[in-house]
Amino acid sequence: MLTKIYSSPVLVRILPFAVFAALTLVQGRFGDAGQYWIYGLKTIVGAWMLWQVRPYVKEMKWRFSWEAVAAGVLVFAVWVGLDGLYPMLAEREASFNPERTFGAGSVLGWIFISVRLLGSSLVVPPLEEIFYRSFLYRYLVKSDFLAVPLRHFDWRAFLITGAVFGIGHYEWLPGILCAFAYQGLVIRKDRLGDAITAHAITNFLLAVWVVARQAYQFW
Repeated sequence: MLTKIYSSPVLVRILPFAVFAALTLVQGRFGDAGQYWIYGLKTIVGAWMLWQVRPYVKEMKWRFSWEAVAAGVLVFAVWVGLDGLYPMLAEREASFNPERTFGAGSVLGWIFISVRLLGSSLVVPPLEEIFYRSFLYRYLVKSDFLAVPLRHFDWRAFLITGAVFGIGHYEWLPGILCAFAYQGLVIRKDRLGDAITAHAITNFLLAVWVVARQAYQFW
């Protein structure tokens, strides 16, 4: 089974994201406290799957550049700055709030805050960038997506990938702009690693903002 997955360029880029997304869908169905344990589980599973497919996804390499830092900070500012200035597609509530569930300053509360921070900063970025930027964008250009260079620009794929990424978030408008920024970074640098780094910086700053400002609606 694992051999079949590893031999498929499509599966190694889709499956980790799909499993993580599936666990996200059931996360809220095990009670208020249960969602935190499910988040911890999906973070561990996501990290394990990334480690397993790492040798087969050559572009999954973190890269640091000033453009990545700038994009990460800019996307964070846009994500927070646009809040309340556009219509939401669905009702949003601060459901993931360990301090409310376990008590402010509680050990469990801080454990799950730390898990969320680490998961969103270190696991989510490569999972999503591999799926959206390495696979989906290039697949929309050509079914033999590995033949499409990361630097290749295509308006149709650029807009569709951005829309799909945005609609997958409650904050759909910042999500679309975020996708444009990360995709532009991939095209400019001709590699995926800068977008992974930018995504990680955005998510880390957002996590700090959430905890510092009690803005749990972003989680």
